[in-house]
Amino acid sequence: MNRRNFILSALAGAAAVQGTHRAFARDADELAGLSPDDVFARVVERAQQLSGESYDDRRMTFNGPFQNLNINDYQSIRFRQDARIWRNDGLPFQMDLRAPGMVYDRPVTINIVSPEGATALPFNPDLLDFDPAVFDGSNRGRPDANGSSGLSWTGLRLWAPLNRPDGFDDFAIFQGASYFRAIARDTRYGLSARGLAIGTGDQKGEEFPWFSAFWVHRPQPGAQDLRIHALLESASVTGAYDFIIRPGGETTMDIRSVLFPRNDIEQVGIAPLTSMYLFGTDRRSRIDDFRNAVHDSSGLQMVTGHERRLWRPLTNPTTLQTSAFQDLNPTGFGLTQRQRAFDDYQDVKAHYERRPSAWVEPLGDWGEGAVVLVEIPLQNEFNDNIVAFWRPKDPLRAGERYEYAYRLFWSGATRDEMALARVMATRSGAVGGDGNRLYVIDFRGSPAAARDVTPKLEISTGSARNVSVQQLPRDGDVRVSFEYVPGDATSAEFSLFLETPDGPASETWMYRWTT
Repeated sequence: MNRRNFILSALAGAAAVQGTHRAFARDADELAGLSPDDVFARVVERAQQLSGESYDDRRMTFNGPFQNLNINDYQSIRFRQDARIWRNDGLPFQMDLRAPGMVYDRPVTINIVSPEGATALPFNPDLLDFDPAVFDGSNRGRPDANGSSGLSWTGLRLWAPLNRPDGFDDFAIFQGASYFRAIARDTRYGLSARGLAIGTGDQKGEEFPWFSAFWVHRPQPGAQDLRIHALLESASVTGAYDFIIRPGGETTMDIRSVLFPRNDIEQVGIAPLTSMYLFGTDRRSRIDDFRNAVHDSSGLQMVTGHERRLWRPLTNPTTLQTSAFQDLNPTGFGLTQRQRAFDDYQDVKAHYERRPSAWVEPLGDWGEGAVVLVEIPLQNEFNDNIVAFWRPKDPLRAGERYEYAYRLFWSGATRDEMALARVMATRSGAVGGDGNRLYVIDFRGSPAAARDVTPKLEISTGSARNVSVQQLPRDGDVRVSFEYVPGDATSAEFSLFLETPDGPASETWMYRWTT
């Protein structure tokens, strides 16, 4: 099925283009002959126009086989492999579309942009395969003409020769609110990114902006990247997003966002990352599990504007925790999966050792603000409970225009290369019966032996004693341990790094203890 036949097939049995974007889709011929930058400028204009209009909180009402789906039912609906866009066009990318159902109730308009203009791809259930074990039973059937009325696609998935040159692998998915995620070669899906976060961790509740439309540029033969624009909408903001995506051993996304707040936004998150942390080597007393660890990311990594390197191991707290790391023009931050051996997890299904890390590298100055980490209590490994993002010092003001550009890296390798030791493990346990705790922090790659480094430990409340440094069997591995005496404290902030006469020999370990 070539591109022309795909579009004709989609139009034949499709519902109308949804709501707000009818006029924009009707004028799609105006995009003919425009450069990708000019097309993005039109999306920016549309976002600015929408910011002055009342918010349309439109959602789909599911019917037919798309209603009352659980996760297994939904995963039993697949886009037909032979219907992938550009499948038979000899191009380096292919795309399929995501079905409605379950929590995916926002209508999303998907447009294909070529030199001839833009073509919207309305929903057509004939392009989907429904697992007969689920959908041919007595309680559920395949969709008919009445079973897809008023429905829409809800996102898209991208394919490229990622792991082998003679076949296509899916490497990125955009679906649900403003969520998207990607993988690099030899990794598996794990953490996600978002276009924007609003009110994350706020007791007033969180607002979830959503990508309501996409413009996907048809790639040229031999192209190394794919260009996508997206329109963002919510009650508080509209925005236009530009993605230049390059899959490979390290999948990169050059992202530019242009935001138009409808209201003043105090609690905004730029370049948010979302992950899962159930348990690791630290504080396992609440965990009854055969595995050594369960998490998509092990820590928040940050390089400040002054090139100071920080590492904050993630936790699964008993109460919601929010941490803010103040900075000016950050060099980069990300959620990192450092443990890369099967023995670190012992999970033959999930393979957490293959989950990618994600690293945000700002392009240009972002000014004053903070990298914010939100940790939410979690009971299972099927939900996300970790969010990290940049929060500007000043609120976003209604009627203003804001632009942020950054490069997002998805990789199984460490992004920030440095000649400093890294924290590889944080362990703790009760010592004695008076509430004291023993902390053990392992550093890897120390340029000096244990006898030549001094641990520089700071604690905000309580006190530390019996601080020691030990050389581990592997060259470059150094262990620091100390006993923490909380006294009357109910929480404390720890900071630790290794120092030599020539300066820091490690990144700085940051940790929050709570009762």
